[in-house]
Amino acid sequence: MGATAEELAINRTWKASLAITGAEGLPLIKDAGNVLRPETALRISMRIPPTFDTEKGEKALREILTKDPPYGAQVEILKMIKGPGLNCADMTPEFSKIVADASKTFYGKEPIYYGEGGSIPFLSSLAQQFPKAQFVITGVLGPESNAHGPNAVSYTHLTLPTICSV
Repeated sequence: MGATAEELAINRTWKASLAITGAEGLPLIKDAGNVLRPETALRISMRIPPTFDTEKGEKALREILTKDPPYGAQVEILKMIKGPGLNCADMTPEFSKIVADASKTFYGKEPIYYGEGGSIPFLSSLAQQFPKAQFVITGVLGPESNAHGPNAVSYTHLTLPTICSV
């Protein structure tokens, strides 16, 4: 996925990626054989760069999925949900200081910045509503919430410092 930390970060946030997030009609691996199945359904998630036009993205994805499927297979797209991404403006010096002070006060360390969530449409809507606003975006998830995956949880010992920092 990348040879360097920089390449990994670019690939994760600025290049398209596709993931299968659900499937029906597939046997378990231990039961799978070299046979054709009458039907398979997949739920996929396609992430595009935050500044990429969603209409172009939808058109390209539809074409890739439906153009010339192998062995005469029939491909049907039942529902496609899309939303604009967000490329946040740089933090102002004043806001950077506030974040750094909060991090040092509640974590005892300098902050570490990591850009993520560029494909969350809600964030783009917020930025459009409040174009001069500065954002620190975080979330608290409990066990089995499965917002992003089975291990996407916030640890209890980090919750209080996070709330206090905000």
